[in-house]
Amino acid sequence: MKNEQVAQTTAPSFIKLGACLIYEMLVVIALSLAATAIFVLLLGEATIGIKRYLLQLFLWLTAGVYFVWCWHRKGQTLAMQTWQLKLLNQKAQLLPLKAAIVRYLLASLSLMVFGLGFLWVIVDRDRLFLHDRLLKNKITYAPRKTASPHPPSKT
Repeated sequence: MKNEQVAQTTAPSFIKLGACLIYEMLVVIALSLAATAIFVLLLGEATIGIKRYLLQLFLWLTAGVYFVWCWHRKGQTLAMQTWQLKLLNQKAQLLPLKAAIVRYLLASLSLMVFGLGFLWVIVDRDRLFLHDRLLKNKITYAPRKTASPHPPSKT
């Protein structure tokens, strides 16, 4: 019980947040490569004209589906699972679908302004990204549940 309380109140370190962001970028790159391959196979070359913009929109929406689905369903992306982090709302619950979509929109906007919303974590007392501060979300340490070292005895 004490471990769960610590997990919900402990903000992750800068190192964990940074490592998670790097891992997130690798996942998005892999996802983007796969999505681009599908797009090009279906619609052909997309380096100029309207297809180029459609590909960009498709990639943004693909990443959005990944993030929103993960945040809404488990509170964790693949990178967050690896680094034992979890995204919760102010009531310590998983994000509703609408809140996950708004978070993705705000995080995207943050990236478009040189990542300032992500750099906000440096000055935030609770180590929150700007979009999480605005939406009253928090990223917490979520240790994996470990199996008991001794199986229950049969009597």
